[in-house]
Amino acid sequence: MQRRRFLSLTAAGAATTAMASTLAACGGGDSSGSGDVTLKLVAADYGDKPDNNSKKYWMKVIRAFESKNAGIKVDVTVLPWTEVDKRLAQMVREGQAPDLAQIGAYADYAAAGKLYSADQLLSIPTQSDFISSVSAAGDLHRVQYGLPFVSSTRLLFYNEDLFAKAGVTKAPESWADLQSAATKLKAAGVKIPFGLPFGPEEPQAETMMWMLSAGGGYTDRTGAYTIDSPENIKAFEWLRDELVGKGLTGPGDPARTNRQQVFDAFTRGEVGMLNGHPTLMRQADARDIKYKMAPLPGVDGKAEVTMGVADWMMGFKANGRREQIGRFLDFIYHKENVLDFTRRYDMLPVTTSASQAMRNDGDEKKLWPFLEQLQYAQFYPADKTSWARVTKTLKEKIGSTVKKGGDPASVLGELQREAEATDNADG
Repeated sequence: MQRRRFLSLTAAGAATTAMASTLAACGGGDSSGSGDVTLKLVAADYGDKPDNNSKKYWMKVIRAFESKNAGIKVDVTVLPWTEVDKRLAQMVREGQAPDLAQIGAYADYAAAGKLYSADQLLSIPTQSDFISSVSAAGDLHRVQYGLPFVSSTRLLFYNEDLFAKAGVTKAPESWADLQSAATKLKAAGVKIPFGLPFGPEEPQAETMMWMLSAGGGYTDRTGAYTIDSPENIKAFEWLRDELVGKGLTGPGDPARTNRQQVFDAFTRGEVGMLNGHPTLMRQADARDIKYKMAPLPGVDGKAEVTMGVADWMMGFKANGRREQIGRFLDFIYHKENVLDFTRRYDMLPVTTSASQAMRNDGDEKKLWPFLEQLQYAQFYPADKTSWARVTKTLKEKIGSTVKKGGDPASVLGELQREAEATDNADG
């Protein structure tokens, strides 16, 4: 596991200021004597209602940036997650690529040679301030193109009142513990002892959590796909036989159950346990649900690693505004701006300076367990251009593995063959 790098914040701030001054002196590109440059930014919306739309954050940051950077304007377009990837792809295809985009994937654009690398854009202090375990997931062929923007990890959530009702006295640490707790919850009349979402919304996340807890994963240390590894097959056979097969996941079909459905059921007090991310805390708190969190259970004890998820910022070459893009990125990765965004949406910061500030803030205590997990987290193989296609097939088929008569070895084997074939085709 890569070691986290902690920098002197004073030195980092001074160096960033020096870099900005150097860029201003250089002028560069369109801003030198030819009027204002307007950077185009496309960003995803993290809000769940109109009054917390992400555009409010971006407008605040942009106003602050423009006040300190004469000659550079920023025009932001904020789109829902259901639209942003498709709209960005269309813009690039039509020769209208923005200067910056903040979405969930970067590999296709990097592989096509459309992106600046991190060292072409960022000052050294900014680049070095990224948490190493997160920034490494932004590499393609050992060059960083994806700049982590926000991240999250996963923990086991459990309802304290339902545990007390069922006589479960502590969080499960192993699969056997989890099954035992779920059995007691079922006997106590809990509607959904364990919430298991393998529906089409985000089954790749639940899949990865169970793979990791079994000692497996989507890839090995070399980056090769290992979807049909013995550990992964074992995980889904256990789910099929020992959890779903024994009626411990409630009346619904896990293959058709989405993550938000089990989150909503948890906030109604109907779920004993489920795997969740930081946003679930806000939703549960709003409904006065008493809950606790614990590391994910593993085969024989606490899982050694958890799943991490990162969303990405990238800079496009199309308009040749490298220096102006870099100046804006150095600004948005200031500690205060990173913390502003993560606090708005209960996300985790991707820089060591912001992470340390969050650790020192007692008001952020609930997020500390997720921060602890981040340095050990493993991420989706986002550096693979094949990952999007593998995910599409996985969403269609992974739920069948846990049904009665399901064949995990066959389904995971099919996914493995497709992943290898797509990887080879992509070069």
